[in-house]
Amino acid sequence: MPLTGPNVVILLATRNGAAFIQEQIDSYRAQTYHNWELLVSDDGSTDDTVKIIEEFAKQIPQQVVVRQGPQIGFWQNFVSLVRANDIEGDLYAYSDQDDVWFPEKLEKAVNWFEAHQSDCPALYFTRTELIEESGEPIGFSPLFSREPTFQNALVQNIGGGNTMVFNRAARAALRTTPADVALVSHDWWTYQVVTGIGGTAHYDPWPSLRYRQHGLNLVGANKGFRARLVRLSAFASGRMVMWNDVNLNVLGRMRNLLTSHNALVLDRYARIRQAAWPMRLWLVWKSGVYRQSFVDNLGLFVGALFGRL
Repeated sequence: MPLTGPNVVILLATRNGAAFIQEQIDSYRAQTYHNWELLVSDDGSTDDTVKIIEEFAKQIPQQVVVRQGPQIGFWQNFVSLVRANDIEGDLYAYSDQDDVWFPEKLEKAVNWFEAHQSDCPALYFTRTELIEESGEPIGFSPLFSREPTFQNALVQNIGGGNTMVFNRAARAALRTTPADVALVSHDWWTYQVVTGIGGTAHYDPWPSLRYRQHGLNLVGANKGFRARLVRLSAFASGRMVMWNDVNLNVLGRMRNLLTSHNALVLDRYARIRQAAWPMRLWLVWKSGVYRQSFVDNLGLFVGALFGRL
Protein backbone atom coordinates (compact mmCIF):
# COMPACT_ATOMS: atom_id res chain seq x y z
CA MET A 1 0.00 0.00 0.00
CA PRO A 2 1.50 3.38 -1.00
CA LEU A 3 2.30 5.76 1.82
CA THR A 4 0.46 9.07 1.88
CA GLY A 5 0.86 12.31 3.78
CA PRO A 6 3.98 14.21 4.76
CA ASN A 7 7.15 12.20 5.16
CA VAL A 8 8.38 12.38 8.78
CA VAL A 9 12.06 11.88 9.52
CA ILE A 10 12.65 10.66 13.07
CA LEU A 11 15.92 12.10 14.41
CA LEU A 12 17.20 9.60 16.97
CA ALA A 13 20.34 10.44 18.94
CA THR A 14 21.91 7.42 20.63
CA ARG A 15 24.78 6.54 22.92
CA ASN A 16 24.98 3.27 24.85
CA GLY A 17 21.21 2.93 24.87
CA ALA A 18 20.90 -0.85 24.57
CA ALA A 19 19.03 -1.20 27.87
CA PHE A 20 15.93 0.63 26.64
CA ILE A 21 16.21 1.27 22.92
CA GLN A 22 14.32 -1.82 21.78
CA GLU A 23 11.17 -0.58 23.51
CA GLN A 24 11.60 2.84 21.91
CA ILE A 25 12.08 1.63 18.34
CA ASP A 26 9.24 -0.87 18.75
CA SER A 27 7.02 2.13 19.54
CA TYR A 28 7.96 3.58 16.13
CA ARG A 29 6.78 0.36 14.53
CA ALA A 30 3.47 0.65 16.43
CA GLN A 31 2.72 4.14 15.09
CA THR A 32 -0.68 4.61 13.48
CA TYR A 33 1.02 6.92 10.97
CA HIS A 34 3.35 4.95 8.74
CA ASN A 35 5.03 7.46 6.42
CA TRP A 36 8.20 7.91 8.45
CA GLU A 37 11.90 7.20 8.11
CA LEU A 38 14.56 6.90 10.77
CA LEU A 39 17.86 8.78 10.87
CA VAL A 40 20.12 7.72 13.74
CA SER A 41 23.24 9.50 14.94
CA ASP A 42 25.17 7.16 17.21
CA ASP A 43 27.65 8.92 19.46
CA GLY A 44 30.20 6.13 19.86
CA SER A 45 28.18 3.40 21.56
CA THR A 46 30.21 0.55 23.00
CA ASP A 47 27.20 -1.66 23.74
CA ASP A 48 24.69 -3.31 21.35
CA THR A 49 22.78 -0.10 20.47
CA VAL A 50 23.75 -0.03 16.79
CA LYS A 51 23.33 -3.79 16.41
CA ILE A 52 19.76 -3.57 17.79
CA ILE A 53 18.89 -0.74 15.38
CA GLU A 54 20.38 -2.58 12.40
CA GLU A 55 18.34 -5.67 13.23
CA PHE A 56 15.22 -3.49 13.55
CA ALA A 57 15.94 -2.00 10.10
CA LYS A 58 15.73 -5.47 8.52
CA GLN A 59 12.22 -5.99 9.91
CA ILE A 60 10.45 -2.84 8.70
CA PRO A 61 9.67 -1.31 5.29
CA GLN A 62 10.73 2.20 6.33
CA GLN A 63 14.21 3.47 5.51
CA VAL A 64 16.72 3.48 8.38
CA VAL A 65 20.07 5.28 8.15
CA VAL A 66 22.69 5.10 10.91
CA ARG A 67 25.47 7.69 10.88
CA GLN A 68 28.40 8.38 13.19
CA GLY A 69 27.78 11.18 15.70
CA PRO A 70 30.22 13.96 16.60
CA GLN A 71 30.93 12.40 20.05
CA ILE A 72 31.23 15.73 21.84
CA GLY A 73 27.92 15.94 23.74
CA PHE A 74 24.18 15.27 23.63
CA TRP A 75 23.00 18.53 22.06
CA GLN A 76 25.79 18.40 19.49
CA ASN A 77 24.53 14.98 18.47
CA PHE A 78 21.00 16.30 17.90
CA VAL A 79 22.27 19.36 16.04
CA SER A 80 24.29 17.08 13.76
CA LEU A 81 21.02 15.34 12.87
CA VAL A 82 19.32 18.65 12.02
CA ARG A 83 22.26 19.54 9.75
CA ALA A 84 22.56 16.07 8.17
CA ASN A 85 21.60 15.47 4.53
CA ASP A 86 21.26 11.68 4.78
CA ILE A 87 17.43 11.80 4.63
CA GLU A 88 15.18 14.67 3.55
CA GLY A 89 11.61 14.94 4.84
CA ASP A 90 8.60 17.21 5.17
CA LEU A 91 8.57 17.01 8.97
CA TYR A 92 11.24 16.16 11.53
CA ALA A 93 10.75 14.56 14.96
CA TYR A 94 13.42 14.49 17.67
CA SER A 95 13.63 11.24 19.60
CA ASP A 96 15.46 10.20 22.74
CA GLN A 97 16.63 6.59 22.98
CA ASP A 98 14.85 5.51 26.16
CA ASP A 99 11.25 6.75 25.93
CA VAL A 100 8.15 4.98 24.63
CA TRP A 101 6.01 6.79 22.06
CA PHE A 102 2.25 6.44 22.19
CA PRO A 103 0.89 4.95 18.92
CA GLU A 104 -0.84 8.20 17.88
CA LYS A 105 2.20 10.44 18.44
CA LEU A 106 3.12 11.05 14.81
CA GLU A 107 -0.47 10.98 13.56
CA LYS A 108 -1.54 13.76 15.93
CA ALA A 109 1.47 15.88 14.99
CA VAL A 110 0.88 15.39 11.26
CA ASN A 111 -2.81 16.24 11.68
CA TRP A 112 -1.87 19.53 13.36
CA PHE A 113 0.57 20.46 10.59
CA GLU A 114 -1.95 19.57 7.88
CA ALA A 115 -4.61 21.71 9.57
CA HIS A 116 -2.16 24.65 9.76
CA GLN A 117 -0.46 24.35 6.38
CA SER A 118 1.97 27.17 5.82
CA ASP A 119 5.39 27.87 4.39
CA CYS A 120 6.33 29.52 7.69
CA PRO A 121 8.47 27.74 10.31
CA ALA A 122 6.31 25.74 12.71
CA LEU A 123 6.97 23.64 15.80
CA TYR A 124 4.68 21.20 17.61
CA PHE A 125 5.37 19.74 21.06
CA THR A 126 3.38 18.07 23.83
CA ARG A 127 3.06 17.09 27.43
CA THR A 128 4.56 13.76 28.57
CA GLU A 129 3.67 10.91 30.90
CA LEU A 130 6.49 10.23 33.36
CA ILE A 131 7.60 6.69 34.11
CA GLU A 132 10.14 5.09 36.43
CA GLU A 133 13.15 3.29 35.00
CA SER A 134 11.08 0.11 35.31
CA GLY A 135 8.25 1.61 33.25
CA GLU A 136 5.93 2.28 36.21
CA PRO A 137 3.84 5.46 35.68
CA ILE A 138 4.61 8.27 38.14
CA GLY A 139 2.57 11.21 36.82
CA PHE A 140 2.76 13.80 34.08
CA SER A 141 4.94 16.73 33.11
CA PRO A 142 3.60 20.22 33.98
CA LEU A 143 0.49 21.41 32.15
CA PHE A 144 1.30 24.80 30.65
CA SER A 145 -1.45 27.33 30.03
CA ARG A 146 0.28 30.42 28.66
CA GLU A 147 0.99 30.83 24.97
CA PRO A 148 4.36 29.55 23.65
CA THR A 149 6.11 32.66 22.31
CA PHE A 150 9.59 34.09 21.99
CA GLN A 151 9.02 36.11 25.18
CA ASN A 152 8.53 32.83 27.00
CA ALA A 153 11.25 30.96 25.09
CA LEU A 154 13.85 33.57 26.01
CA VAL A 155 13.58 32.73 29.72
CA GLN A 156 12.08 29.23 29.83
CA ASN A 157 12.05 26.07 27.75
CA ILE A 158 8.62 24.44 27.88
CA GLY A 159 9.19 22.19 24.88
CA GLY A 160 10.53 18.73 25.61
CA GLY A 161 12.77 17.80 22.71
CA ASN A 162 11.56 14.20 22.83
CA THR A 163 8.05 15.46 21.88
CA MET A 164 9.06 18.03 19.24
CA VAL A 165 8.08 17.84 15.57
CA PHE A 166 8.96 20.67 13.19
CA ASN A 167 8.54 21.42 9.52
CA ARG A 168 10.99 21.90 6.68
CA ALA A 169 10.98 25.71 7.06
CA ALA A 170 11.84 25.43 10.76
CA ARG A 171 14.69 23.06 9.95
CA ALA A 172 16.02 25.48 7.32
CA ALA A 173 16.02 28.26 9.93
CA LEU A 174 17.78 26.08 12.51
CA ARG A 175 20.48 25.24 9.98
CA THR A 176 21.35 28.94 9.64
CA THR A 177 22.65 28.88 13.22
CA PRO A 178 26.41 29.56 13.16
CA ALA A 179 28.26 26.27 13.43
CA ASP A 180 30.72 27.58 16.01
CA VAL A 181 28.23 28.57 18.72
CA ALA A 182 27.51 26.60 21.90
CA LEU A 183 23.94 25.75 22.98
CA VAL A 184 22.34 24.97 26.32
CA SER A 185 20.17 22.28 24.75
CA HIS A 186 18.85 21.39 21.31
CA ASP A 187 15.19 21.75 22.32
CA TRP A 188 15.52 25.18 23.95
CA TRP A 189 17.44 26.32 20.85
CA THR A 190 14.64 25.00 18.62
CA TYR A 191 11.94 26.77 20.66
CA GLN A 192 13.86 30.07 20.68
CA VAL A 193 14.80 30.12 17.00
CA VAL A 194 11.39 29.11 15.63
CA THR A 195 9.48 31.63 17.75
CA GLY A 196 12.18 34.31 17.41
CA ILE A 197 11.96 34.44 13.62
CA GLY A 198 8.18 34.69 13.73
CA GLY A 199 7.32 31.02 13.36
CA THR A 200 4.45 29.24 15.09
CA ALA A 201 4.87 27.09 18.20
CA HIS A 202 2.01 24.88 19.37
CA TYR A 203 1.85 23.16 22.74
CA ASP A 204 -0.50 20.16 22.84
CA PRO A 205 -1.59 19.20 26.38
CA TRP A 206 -2.08 15.61 25.23
CA PRO A 207 0.87 13.45 26.41
CA SER A 208 2.53 11.91 23.35
CA LEU A 209 4.99 9.56 25.05
CA ARG A 210 6.22 7.91 28.20
CA TYR A 211 9.28 9.82 29.41
CA ARG A 212 11.60 7.51 31.35
CA GLN A 213 13.17 8.96 34.51
CA HIS A 214 16.40 7.35 35.62
CA GLY A 215 19.90 8.08 36.81
CA LEU A 216 21.26 8.52 33.29
CA ASN A 217 18.82 11.29 32.32
CA LEU A 218 20.75 14.35 31.21
CA VAL A 219 17.60 16.47 31.59
CA GLY A 220 14.78 15.69 34.01
CA ALA A 221 11.04 16.15 33.97
CA ASN A 222 10.78 19.77 35.22
CA LYS A 223 7.97 18.83 37.61
CA GLY A 224 7.18 19.19 41.29
CA PHE A 225 8.90 20.64 44.34
CA ARG A 226 12.29 19.14 43.54
CA ALA A 227 12.25 20.63 40.03
CA ARG A 228 11.34 24.02 41.49
CA LEU A 229 14.29 23.78 43.87
CA VAL A 230 16.51 23.00 40.89
CA ARG A 231 15.24 26.11 39.10
CA LEU A 232 15.78 28.28 42.19
CA SER A 233 19.25 26.78 42.53
CA ALA A 234 19.93 27.77 38.92
CA PHE A 235 19.34 31.40 39.85
CA ALA A 236 21.23 31.22 43.14
CA SER A 237 24.27 29.39 41.75
CA GLY A 238 24.63 31.58 38.70
CA ARG A 239 23.70 28.78 36.31
CA MET A 240 20.96 30.98 34.84
CA VAL A 241 23.62 33.61 34.12
CA MET A 242 25.65 31.00 32.24
CA TRP A 243 22.58 29.82 30.30
CA ASN A 244 21.79 33.41 29.37
CA ASP A 245 25.38 33.94 28.26
CA VAL A 246 24.98 31.05 25.85
CA ASN A 247 21.46 31.90 24.63
CA LEU A 248 22.12 35.61 24.16
CA ASN A 249 25.27 34.87 22.18
CA VAL A 250 23.42 32.52 19.81
CA LEU A 251 20.45 34.82 19.35
CA GLY A 252 22.70 37.86 19.03
CA ARG A 253 24.55 36.13 16.19
CA MET A 254 21.15 35.47 14.53
CA ARG A 255 19.60 38.85 15.34
CA ASN A 256 19.10 39.76 11.69
CA LEU A 257 16.69 36.82 11.33
CA LEU A 258 14.48 37.82 14.27
CA THR A 259 11.29 39.80 13.78
CA SER A 260 11.66 43.49 14.63
CA HIS A 261 9.51 42.99 17.73
CA ASN A 262 11.54 40.02 18.95
CA ALA A 263 14.83 41.80 18.25
CA LEU A 264 13.61 44.59 20.55
CA VAL A 265 12.62 42.02 23.20
CA LEU A 266 16.10 40.49 22.94
CA ASP A 267 17.79 43.89 23.26
CA ARG A 268 15.78 44.85 26.33
CA TYR A 269 16.40 41.52 28.00
CA ALA A 270 20.13 41.73 27.29
CA ARG A 271 20.25 45.25 28.77
CA ILE A 272 19.00 43.92 32.12
CA ARG A 273 22.46 42.51 32.77
CA GLN A 274 24.19 45.90 32.57
CA ALA A 275 21.49 48.10 34.11
CA ALA A 276 21.22 49.42 37.66
CA TRP A 277 18.78 47.45 39.81
CA PRO A 278 15.68 49.71 39.48
CA MET A 279 16.11 49.71 35.69
CA ARG A 280 16.50 45.91 35.67
CA LEU A 281 12.99 45.41 37.00
CA TRP A 282 11.56 47.90 34.50
CA LEU A 283 13.35 46.15 31.63
CA VAL A 284 11.98 42.74 32.67
CA TRP A 285 8.48 44.20 32.61
CA LYS A 286 9.04 46.21 29.43
CA SER A 287 10.55 43.28 27.54
CA GLY A 288 7.41 41.25 28.23
CA VAL A 289 9.35 38.08 29.01
CA TYR A 290 7.47 35.57 31.14
CA ARG A 291 7.59 32.11 32.61
CA GLN A 292 4.57 29.85 32.87
CA SER A 293 3.74 30.12 36.58
CA PHE A 294 3.35 32.96 39.07
CA VAL A 295 6.10 31.59 41.33
CA ASP A 296 8.54 31.21 38.44
CA ASN A 297 7.73 34.73 37.24
CA LEU A 298 8.41 36.02 40.73
CA GLY A 299 11.75 34.23 40.60
CA LEU A 300 12.47 35.98 37.31
CA PHE A 301 12.08 39.42 38.93
CA VAL A 302 14.08 38.36 41.98
CA GLY A 303 16.83 37.07 39.69
CA ALA A 304 16.87 40.42 37.88
CA LEU A 305 16.94 42.33 41.17
CA PHE A 306 20.02 40.45 42.41
CA GLY A 307 21.82 40.40 39.05
CA ARG A 308 21.27 36.69 38.46
CA LEU A 309 20.17 36.93 34.85
